Amino acid sequence: MPEILTEQRVRPANPWHALWAMLVGFFMILVDSTIVAVANKRVMEALSTDYDGVIWVTSAYLLAYAVPLLVAGRLGDRFGPKNLYLLGLGVFTLASLWCGLSGSIEMLIAARVVQGIGAALLTPQTLSTITRIFPPDRRGVAMSVWGATAGVATLVGPLAGGVLVDGLGWQWIFFVNVPIGVLGLGLAVWLVPALPTKKHSFDLLGVALSGIAMFLIVFGLQEGQSHHWAPWIWATIVAGTGFMAAFVYWQAVNPREPLIPLTIFRDRDFTLSNVGIAVIGFTVTAMILPVMFYAPAVCGLSYTRSALLTAPMAIATGVLAPVVGRIVDRAHPAPIIGFGFAAMAIGLTWLSIELTPSTPIWRLLLPLTVMGAGMAFIWSPLAATATRNLPPQLAGAGSGVYNTTRQVGSVLGSAGMAAFMTSRIGAEMPAGGAAPAGAERQATALPDFLREPFSAALSQSLLLPAFVALFGVVAALFLRGSVGAPRLVTGLPAPRLPAPPPQHSVDEHWHDEDDYIEYTVDWAEPAARSTGADAPTDLLPVVDGMADESMTEPLYAHVEHPLPAPADTWHAGPVDTWQHVEPEPEPEPEPDRAWRSILDDLLEDRPVDQIAHPHNGFHADQGGWLQPLPPSDDQAEAPSEGRHSRPSRGRHSRDE
Repeated sequence: MPEILTEQRVRPANPWHALWAMLVGFFMILVDSTIVAVANKRVMEALSTDYDGVIWVTSAYLLAYAVPLLVAGRLGDRFGPKNLYLLGLGVFTLASLWCGLSGSIEMLIAARVVQGIGAALLTPQTLSTITRIFPPDRRGVAMSVWGATAGVATLVGPLAGGVLVDGLGWQWIFFVNVPIGVLGLGLAVWLVPALPTKKHSFDLLGVALSGIAMFLIVFGLQEGQSHHWAPWIWATIVAGTGFMAAFVYWQAVNPREPLIPLTIFRDRDFTLSNVGIAVIGFTVTAMILPVMFYAPAVCGLSYTRSALLTAPMAIATGVLAPVVGRIVDRAHPAPIIGFGFAAMAIGLTWLSIELTPSTPIWRLLLPLTVMGAGMAFIWSPLAATATRNLPPQLAGAGSGVYNTTRQVGSVLGSAGMAAFMTSRIGAEMPAGGAAPAGAERQATALPDFLREPFSAALSQSLLLPAFVALFGVVAALFLRGSVGAPRLVTGLPAPRLPAPPPQHSVDEHWHDEDDYIEYTVDWAEPAARSTGADAPTDLLPVVDGMADESMTEPLYAHVEHPLPAPADTWHAGPVDTWQHVEPEPEPEPEPDRAWRSILDDLLEDRPVDQIAHPHNGFHADQGGWLQPLPPSDDQAEAPSEGRHSRPSRGRHSRDE
């Protein structure tokens, strides 16, 4: 409870200002994830490297981005998300300058690693801050904006890269980040609030195990084709899988604070949302590579025109994102997210069919538009569903896990597509897939006799992300969504909600004989003390657990039974829309005997003494004091009074 109150005190009056400020840096680092794909051939020419070297420029960034994300979320909880955001954005901006000034492929890869570390420090703070500064009823719209930013940035990357490479040179895909980064730093210092911090221990062994595992798996996948899948490649992949298993085991047995609190995966929606974000990360990263090779090599398009092929995807995502945001908090996420992944699978399959040398450009835009529409139904609903049940104390860890999963999907998509695409090129191209001399160093189209097999290889490559997208459809089918009360994932049982007041029937003939309040009454022995002749307290009953308390009030308990909810207030929408339903005021009804308890009858029959009837086992003496009735032989034959009364048994019971 103190944590929640603290979060409420620091919430800004308008949290949208803080969100827009943080989205500047978030957009920039996501653009950089795909912007290099367009410039691969220019980088190969300028730095005199081969295909394997240039693909590491992208993979090194994605790998350095993915590994520190887990600890970055915890660092944000410890030192404040604003401070970590500023540090990450500063590191990323300086590393971008270093990338543009690099004179060798080794220097560029090293700078990209530092760039990825800065991006990893920045990314979890955006999602964590949204969770903490936006109230639950406005968080869905904020998540839709965040998700739309991620989707649009991923698609704008190739477009911006094509324009910059054709106009200014490949170095400017990195130099452009410097002024944007400086602007983002200023806005963050001014608009992002400083949130409370929490002390955490840091799982350095977990960071090492996860980093080694990811590097070995990605290295094996990416280098496997060039080394003809030698036995040591498979041994590398198996070793990486073993390190990953050791990492998961260490998280389960870590006696201190693990890097990933595995209890967070008890929430089915969070677990399935991580599956979905890994799938979309894999799909988007994997599909860009064959498209960016097909456009210049088969169609003869320039870098800018090649990048413009992705424009329909970005436009469709940006246009539909606000529409999806309005329904995220009202509708169940399963059909929304399932539709998005189904559209992605259909669009990729359609694009694979159209990837031929004779296909006109306008026909390529249709499946790309379908894919963009599908992404609009994936990004923001996934983010909102993943964080719906996260308590504030797990916001940093949850956002770190979520963003790490996305980057792991992107890394696997890049490495997997590189391996699969080169294998298909080797199978389809003549002479083992060898390209013409100098083909790697120019952006012109391939000779006519190579266009058909090359486009066939790229077409087959697109079936890989189309197949992976189906896993997103399966994950969406099992989402619980907003049905039911929110479940706080803390590793402890969820607190019980207070039971609603009992509502009884309004039928006059309803049998409510058990409508009693239960007391256990022990008859106290006569006290040996003198308290005055007019105050015989030794004759008063003593209730269990209250023997030392003064009986200063009559044993009268008035129970108010609320009227049942009117039938016309029923709302057929989701559970979380009940707060917007205002039932019409009902006139105050006349008292009905079916609503009255035994004590109401007694109060009406004798207003001065509520329980001074013989059937209650008490009577009032001349001084007005309650005293137990003396035993009598005909007590069992005494008629009961009132329709609720029964002979005294020393216990009155009521089912609460």
